[in-house]
Amino acid sequence: MARPPIPIAREGWPFIFGSAVAAAALFLTGRRRLAWPFAAASLASLGFFRDPEREVPVLTRAVLSPADGRVTDVADALDPFVGPSIRVSIFLSPLDVHVNRAPIGGLVVGTTYTTGRFIAAYKADASEMNERCSVHLQGEHARVTVTQIAGIVARRIVCRVGAGDKLEAGQRYGMIRFGSRTDCSMPRGTDVRVRVGDRVTGGVSVLGVLG
Repeated sequence: MARPPIPIAREGWPFIFGSAVAAAALFLTGRRRLAWPFAAASLASLGFFRDPEREVPVLTRAVLSPADGRVTDVADALDPFVGPSIRVSIFLSPLDVHVNRAPIGGLVVGTTYTTGRFIAAYKADASEMNERCSVHLQGEHARVTVTQIAGIVARRIVCRVGAGDKLEAGQRYGMIRFGSRTDCSMPRGTDVRVRVGDRVTGGVSVLGVLG
């Protein structure tokens, strides 16, 4: 079977095929008006679950963006794993690629899953109130935490790694379905290279350079 021109995240195939099969069945039975919404949902799922290849830059001490989207906040924080930190928040709209990538190469020391609410992910308190999953990375030069945060529409966080796994900078490790937010906490003193309003690309854009 030919590979799709743009890779699709494996979590998307049930949505794509399920809607496509329903659309085909309705078309074959003559119920075309009912079939169109399912066909549109299948095409929309193809777009949402796209997982394009990325050329990851090889930069010493760089912290790469863990997600595609728009920077909504850059603030001082206190991360339980990193300690005093700078937190960069990235909002992902339903039109963005939703596959998450490791901001640095290193060892996954652990993951922390927290149940919570589903308020709008762009709100500042979503990082403390919403359902979320944090991955704690020990790199060669520093510790970094990357957190997947659910939103109003995003109700499913997929994290494919656990304690003891090793990740390369820019490597895929999970995704969030249907609109969300990703936070990256870097050590205080990191030279931050982004500001609020910037568009970033997961595994490519540099959020900061470790001191």
